[in-house]
Amino acid sequence: MSKQGKIGVTSENIFPVIKKFLYSEHDIFLRELVSNAVDASQKLRTLASAGEYKGELGELDVRISFDPEAKTITVSDRGIGMTAEEVEKYINQIAFSGAEEFLDKYKDDKVAIIGHFGLGFYSSFMVSSRVEIQTKSYKEGAEAVHWSCEGSPEYVLEAGSRTERGTDIILHIDSESEEFLSRDRLSALLNKYCKFLPIPIIFGKKQEWKDGAYVDTEEDNQINDTHPAWTKKPSELKDEDYIQFYHQLYPQTFEEPLFWIHLNVDYPFNLTGILYFPKVKNQMELQRNKIQLYANQVFVTEEVEGIVPEYLTLLHGVLDSPDIPLNVSRSYLQSDAQVKKISNHIAKKVADRLDELFRNERPLFEEKWESLKVFVQYGMLSDEKFYERAVKFDLLTDLDGKYFTLEEYRTLTESEQTDKDGQLVWLYTNDKEGQYSAIERAKEKGYSVLVLDGPLDVHAISQLEQKLEKTRFVRVDSDSIAKLIVKDEAKESHLSAEEQKTLSEIFKARLPKDEKRNYSVVFEALGAEADAVLITQGEFMRRMQEMARLQPGMNFYGDLPEGYNVVLNTDHALLSRLLSSEKSEIEPKLQSLRTELAEQTKLVEDARSAQSAKKPEEVTATEREELSALAAKQAEIEGKINAELRAFGDREPLVGQLVDLALLGSGLLTGEALAAFIRRSQQLL
Repeated sequence: MSKQGKIGVTSENIFPVIKKFLYSEHDIFLRELVSNAVDASQKLRTLASAGEYKGELGELDVRISFDPEAKTITVSDRGIGMTAEEVEKYINQIAFSGAEEFLDKYKDDKVAIIGHFGLGFYSSFMVSSRVEIQTKSYKEGAEAVHWSCEGSPEYVLEAGSRTERGTDIILHIDSESEEFLSRDRLSALLNKYCKFLPIPIIFGKKQEWKDGAYVDTEEDNQINDTHPAWTKKPSELKDEDYIQFYHQLYPQTFEEPLFWIHLNVDYPFNLTGILYFPKVKNQMELQRNKIQLYANQVFVTEEVEGIVPEYLTLLHGVLDSPDIPLNVSRSYLQSDAQVKKISNHIAKKVADRLDELFRNERPLFEEKWESLKVFVQYGMLSDEKFYERAVKFDLLTDLDGKYFTLEEYRTLTESEQTDKDGQLVWLYTNDKEGQYSAIERAKEKGYSVLVLDGPLDVHAISQLEQKLEKTRFVRVDSDSIAKLIVKDEAKESHLSAEEQKTLSEIFKARLPKDEKRNYSVVFEALGAEADAVLITQGEFMRRMQEMARLQPGMNFYGDLPEGYNVVLNTDHALLSRLLSSEKSEIEPKLQSLRTELAEQTKLVEDARSAQSAKKPEEVTATEREELSALAAKQAEIEGKINAELRAFGDREPLVGQLVDLALLGSGLLTGEALAAFIRRSQQLL
């Protein structure tokens, strides 16, 4: 028997198209050929179970070998094999309408299309200059068949040399793909794509170290686990089995998982798998693409976006489903009804498992919370349904390390931390050391302070403020303690407007000059026992800037300088002392300037009053120029006064000491300024 012919395709350029289109995934050929061999083996087993094959099955395994000198890779199986007619039907006919249409339609799904459009076998031409098939059908009386093709539509079909049932695929590797003629390279590919296939995959012999080198033993090197943990029933597995499988998936990970969820669904879709919550040592080390997707134990991809909710791509593990439409672009997955059902089911199972652990083993749940927290928060921020489920076990942590649900914390704090307007105020810190002084002030008032220092906390509290009735979060250093939770009407300052202006100019002389930070002087009556000067940072703008650092599209806030308030306590004796020094030392020099300023101010006010009594069109250019000149003179006199006050502030050690103490208490005093503060403190002592 010998026959020559052309492969039935609608495009003469099918082989160049295959190579070009699949170039970035050209190592996938091995997965496809091994998967085909596994299919052939399983079909024979099915036929034997049904009584349609009476012969001996023997060892059903798939063997991969390579010959560097001959530049060949061979994939062999002992499955059902093919007759000449079946080779004609399954190899020589490629059924699709046209290469260009095909490429356009499935351009977004390079990985998954092979094998779903009859291209599995033909992926071998991505790395081969010639491909041979030696095959013999399981059918009684079948003759061996040999097929050969050099990467063009022409092929040769003739009598083969195989004596036993099954198939050999022999790849003659081209010069551009000789990297695959390596034991290490092939071993890595088999481990990536084939390590959980249901038929034994044999790649050479196991090796041992002997006389300074690795040598083959007599034992076959089976690279796969044919019965991985996810294919078994949960009742068949112990905790150690799940942990062992986790390390089998991630051999470079030494930490044990927090816990796991075993998925086993057969209606209305098929889905099995095991999802692990990894232990998070550093929340910035979170990695995506750690969930491996399989279809009937054949590895497909680690890119599961669209199949798993985005926030769950932080989990690790395996999903296996033949019902995920891998032959379409990933963008289509978002609208596929079956995929949505699978995605929703996975999200519900995760929420149910967390809820179960919280209700039944709360101490264990709290112990694992620091690692679980980022998953829960991400889910609550991303998925409204997950929020509704998770709000019951979302935990808050206080300074003492105690954990509270949202309702528990409301009960704890509502009597003491509800302000005069009925708003419940939850104070928090994201830096216990840096905000120590502010924390102590809050504790002295009997307030509870939360620790919120996670990467998603700033987003999470903004969400909770929208969801929880009459509740807001305020960082403990964002204002003076009296204004964090306002119980009564604010006390009025006893300083006059002129005294406040005087102190403002004096302190401005010693405020840091920093392009990244703006400082504004404000006055509050905080009581004689409170600090003379403290520095606060408004909650809204600071929170917006923190969110900007984490969220694209908010760069406007991120580019703005940070704003701080320098709060001068008008009740404090040191400020009174400072005013007394200024009045005795500076005011005599300023008397004539202040008198001149008062006179100039009256002239400005009179001119403005006269102009405001007229319609705009009735005011002459001369009048406008006169007012402008008067105002300029007023500003000049004010500038002279302010210069004297700032000069006083600049040389007065008490001002520098008070400002630096406030900066030090807020963690803002560093470098040269800190060294100068230490020297001044020693001098004062």
